[in-house]
Amino acid sequence: MKTKVIASSLLVALLATGCENPKQAIGTLGGGALGAWAGSTIGKGTGNVVATAVGAVGGALLGSYIGGQLDKADRERAERTAQSALESTKTGQSAQWRNPDTGNSGTVVPTRTFQSQGGQYCREYTQTIIVGSKRQEGYGTACRQPDGSWQIQPQ
Repeated sequence: MKTKVIASSLLVALLATGCENPKQAIGTLGGGALGAWAGSTIGKGTGNVVATAVGAVGGALLGSYIGGQLDKADRERAERTAQSALESTKTGQSAQWRNPDTGNSGTVVPTRTFQSQGGQYCREYTQTIIVGSKRQEGYGTACRQPDGSWQIQPQ
């Protein structure tokens, strides 16, 4: 569905990786996905394909910069906040994190809660990460796993 946001920005990688220094790759992938989605909403036919490609490249560049600015403590705060928000924050309410050492911050807002066809509890969410004056937003869906954690779902 074209109106549903495909990108889940940095949260996908934050929840999926345990690597020490993946921040720039995370930002690049997240920014590229979000940029591609934004570009795909413009034009029709060939113009749509071009806009999608331009959006992906532009988003990847911006995401790479922002991701390169997040340190391990930022990623840990963002991941803890995301897991907590998906588990217990009311729909429409914001969960926030801030790293006083770097000044970086972010929010996670669950936007819809539902049960999948397989009976799994899932939540759609938005996430914002702010590094300096740069702001990046992402959207996605996560479902609760048997161990109680939340896992991002492919779109």
